[in-house]
Amino acid sequence: MSPAFGAMEVEHYSKGVLLEPFVHQVGGHSCVLRFNDKTICKPLIQREHLFYETLPTEMRKFTPQYEGVVSVSFEEDEDGNLCLIAYPLNGDHDNLESLDNSECEPKNKLLRWTNKKTLLLENEKLTKEWVRQHRKEEKMKSHKLEEEFELLKKSEVLYYSVEKKGNVSSQFKHHNPWSMKCHQQQLKRMKENAKHRNQYKFILLENLTSRYEVPCVLDLKMGTRQHGDDASEEKKANQIRKCQQSTSAVIGVRVCGMQVYQPGSGQLMFMNKYHGRKLSVQGFKEALYQFFHNGKYLRRELFESVLKKLTELKSVLEKQESYRFYSSSLLIIYDGKELQEVAVDSDPEDLEGLSEESSDESAGAYAYKPTASSVDVRMIDFAHTTCRYYGEDSVVHEGQDTGYVFGLQNLIVIIKEIRDESSE
Repeated sequence: MSPAFGAMEVEHYSKGVLLEPFVHQVGGHSCVLRFNDKTICKPLIQREHLFYETLPTEMRKFTPQYEGVVSVSFEEDEDGNLCLIAYPLNGDHDNLESLDNSECEPKNKLLRWTNKKTLLLENEKLTKEWVRQHRKEEKMKSHKLEEEFELLKKSEVLYYSVEKKGNVSSQFKHHNPWSMKCHQQQLKRMKENAKHRNQYKFILLENLTSRYEVPCVLDLKMGTRQHGDDASEEKKANQIRKCQQSTSAVIGVRVCGMQVYQPGSGQLMFMNKYHGRKLSVQGFKEALYQFFHNGKYLRRELFESVLKKLTELKSVLEKQESYRFYSSSLLIIYDGKELQEVAVDSDPEDLEGLSEESSDESAGAYAYKPTASSVDVRMIDFAHTTCRYYGEDSVVHEGQDTGYVFGLQNLIVIIKEIRDESSE
């Protein structure tokens, strides 16, 4: 890279936010990018954008918070390396000044909008040499990604050993193959269209994993039907086939992706949608069990919170007239960080709540005491959602989305079975 290009690049980056892969994306084909610690962004699809702007009040607690729209372009250096940069939409700085950008750390090369309505680098020490080094590192990473993609094609369930001494959450970016795959595909699409278009609208959404140290994420494709009303005959037939060959047709839900940290084995486990489609109903149940198991014992303390939220969501959706959430997903998220250890010879009050399983495993040394743990349940991906209030849709549905509600009911039943069977 020439010195002149390096100087130009530093100046250009001072006008936007450098987007990075969102390392906790476990499903879907649309690229999700990290805007900052609390915000992610994804390509704007009009139907999904309309959903967020007209969202019923009672559904807001079950969806990510919508935070606006940005313009995203990709930029390429002389070596062909690509990156994605977010800019205010049509100069609308006020829209982005309301975002909390305090989490944009200089070491991550992320930038922020200032109150002066100009865009400045947070790290004043950024130099041409830094840019050169960054590009060199990115080129090395690209070769590693190609190898991981080949592995991903062959393995639908992957396990990676993590360094327990380090920060576990920071190691997701080195191991999550699905998020990197989606990121590379997005870059490829934008590069192919570069001659015709270099500006894309992306929506900003709440990062649902930001509150967790080690996010364990389950992505479930909900409903007995996945194709939208506007799908081509080929797309419709393809989606119907996928439902018929998976648990979608039988119980209205299938695994679309999963990441779990198991402190017992010191491993990160990733399951992709291709494996999820092959699961039988019993296999689906076993996958759920695996999601709630940390390698040492079942996280039983999570069940009541999950069941309460799923039941409440079911009640809300039963009242939604005309909505159809075709091809949308449901996320279940909890913190996989290792639970507090207490000595067995501690005060009896300190040992209240210990499971029999964890006490047995302690073998007189240490036992695990589950601490209060929050679980999040959210609906995502509304690119094919329809409702009578959208106005221009050719097909208008009546009543509730029975396929989605059917899937929720079966999900509740299966989780209850896992809970009850594990307590016997």
